[in-house]
Amino acid sequence: MPRQYTKPHIDIQNQPDFRQVEIDKVGVRDILYPIRVLERSGGMQHTVARVDMFVNLPHRFKGTHMSRFVELLNETCSDMSTASIPGLLLEMRRRLVAEQAFVEVSFPFFLSKRAPVSGAEGLMNYQCSVRGFGNDEVTLEIEVRVPITALCPCSKAISDQGAHNQRGQVTVCYRQNCFVWIEEIIELVEASSSCDVFSVLKREDEKYVTERAYAHPMFVEDVARAVAVRLDEHPGITWYSVGVENYESIHAHNAYAYLERDKGREPGRGEEKDHV
Repeated sequence: MPRQYTKPHIDIQNQPDFRQVEIDKVGVRDILYPIRVLERSGGMQHTVARVDMFVNLPHRFKGTHMSRFVELLNETCSDMSTASIPGLLLEMRRRLVAEQAFVEVSFPFFLSKRAPVSGAEGLMNYQCSVRGFGNDEVTLEIEVRVPITALCPCSKAISDQGAHNQRGQVTVCYRQNCFVWIEEIIELVEASSSCDVFSVLKREDEKYVTERAYAHPMFVEDVARAVAVRLDEHPGITWYSVGVENYESIHAHNAYAYLERDKGREPGRGEEKDHV
């Protein structure tokens, strides 16, 4: 009978590393996972998320325990809400012996939307992300991407007939001091554009959206400022960033505007610089 040799169990990850290099993020990413998202109507939407999970790695450790991330995800997959993420980050830090943890859950959020005149109904897809990161103090951020229509004010002003318009995307990232519905952010952004986007349009609807956009011309700067004004007025939002990108229909480039505001800081304390 052949002799069998069994290697001794060695925990390679916990062995020391002597290069004195700390790693900011190490872990797993792009895990496809089914989740449930609460809807403002009271329902629960089933969707599929891409999940990233990381911790920091001190210089003294050779590696982290990758399987523990997936084990934790399996234990908490039934609840990936903003209320549960701080507890998940705490458990990631505990099990992986880390000082900092990071998790991001990205998913499509679907809303049924009626056309403005005919009432024809169709599903709209809004890409969303929930991010949590930190150590003893956890920061939570929610990101929502909303498609819009923007009509160029300059084109309208110089043309005898018509004006060029295009689809764009507004990305709002925010921190909250109370629960804010995703639907609120979507409605806020759509109200700040030349016109919102629909999945189903009949002829009478096409006439409406074309004329509405023409009556409300907006640069990317206009959209960014309009969204910011509404976010400033929202009592549940403490910090936000707004990115607006127009997929230009007559240029070989896109137009982009970005701003970021911390509503907890007083303006006018030297943060603003002259525009060059």
